[in-house]
Amino acid sequence: MINIIIAGPPGSGKGTLAKIVVEKYNLTHFSTGDMLRQEVENNTPLGQEVACILERGDLVCDDIVIGMITHELEDHPQMTGFLFDGFPRTIVQAKALDKLLKAKESPVNLMILLDLPDKICIERILRRGTIENRSDDTHEYKVQHRLNTYHTVTKPIVEHYKKQGKFIAVDSSKTPEHTFNQVEACLKRIL
Repeated sequence: MINIIIAGPPGSGKGTLAKIVVEKYNLTHFSTGDMLRQEVENNTPLGQEVACILERGDLVCDDIVIGMITHELEDHPQMTGFLFDGFPRTIVQAKALDKLLKAKESPVNLMILLDLPDKICIERILRRGTIENRSDDTHEYKVQHRLNTYHTVTKPIVEHYKKQGKFIAVDSSKTPEHTFNQVEACLKRIL
């Protein structure tokens, strides 16, 4: 079983890369952002609870996100591997994921950080907001807030996986194909 984390700032191409990797390697894709937006769209109790959090560009609390991932892992007991897109976003979540996967005797194999300058992230997100009509992607101050949160809260998980020898960074400032080629070269070494 292979378990991969794709991390990076908002707009780095996590979702785009995840789709390519999931298809190529037959992995189950878990995107907490997609899951939470679906809850909001369906107007579920959880969606109602997290809507304003997402609108502000803040992170949803660890307990909710860990609970969602735990439930999803339990729903896919026979899968050949998982790709976590945008999860974990905090050290608490990283440690919880490690514990969940250890119980399955299938730890994280690799954390891939999609790296690019904030300026490009902002440009990409604002363009995506216009195209997809996502309210959390249409105001530069909200985007900047999300980037600041990423740098202070999420980026420290890099050290967590570096210490485990399970970390690589790739340049995601070019095309999705260029990013995937870098990632595929790294994946070939661990498969």
